[in-house]
Order: sequence, then structure tokens, then C-alpha cells
Amino acid sequence: MENMKDNTTKYVAYLRVSTQKQGYSGLGLEAQKEIIQSHLRNAAPIAEYIEVESGRKTDKERPQLRSALEHCRKEGATLIVAKLDRLARNVSFLSSLLDNDVEIVFCDFPPANKMVLHILAA
Repeated sequence: MENMKDNTTKYVAYLRVSTQKQGYSGLGLEAQKEIIQSHLRNAAPIAEYIEVESGRKTDKERPQLRSALEHCRKEGATLIVAKLDRLARNVSFLSSLLDNDVEIVFCDFPPANKMVLHILAA
């Protein structure tokens, strides 16, 4: 997948920090926002969802991720995440996300497609 920064692609940003302390202080969130903005260049996400949850939790335990994925489906948008580890650290969870109907772009690995990500997750 090449950087998909054309004028027709819509993006929904998903940002995650692991602890309430990080969430309250903003540690990590600003860096993730900067990475996403740099990746999109002059474009902006149509929405942004922020989660304060462990990376080990599933989508059933992450309401903001569920909302972000639903927003992508509704708008025909791509989910954009600053770094792969901000989305998941669990192989089976990542695999299930990659199998859904929403395209996902990781700013730290933009050329990755679903097959490459499945291999890396394993």
C-alpha cells in the first residue's frame, strides 16, 4: 500500500494510550497526532477517536475502536493509526482486525498490505 494521501481518501484517526496517567497528561497522544498529520501532509482526518486502554484488550473492550471502525464503514474511510503497537499487541486480535472490511494504514509501516501484516503479526 503506497501512502494513500489523495484527495478522495477519507481517514479516521485512532489514537491509544495505555494508562490514565498518559491519557490525562497527553503523553503519547500529541506524538501520535503529529505522526498522523505528517503522514497525511495537508489532509486531515474526518474524525479522531482516542482510547485509554491496554493494547492487550480486544475490540469488545475498546469502545472507541469500535466507534472508529463503524465510522469508517459508514463513511467509506480508512482507519489510520500512528504505529502498529497503538492498535494491537495481540496476534489474534490484530489478525481479526485485518480480516474485517475496513482498510487500515499504519504510519510507521505505510507500504504494508494485509498479507504482510498477517505475516508480521505471526
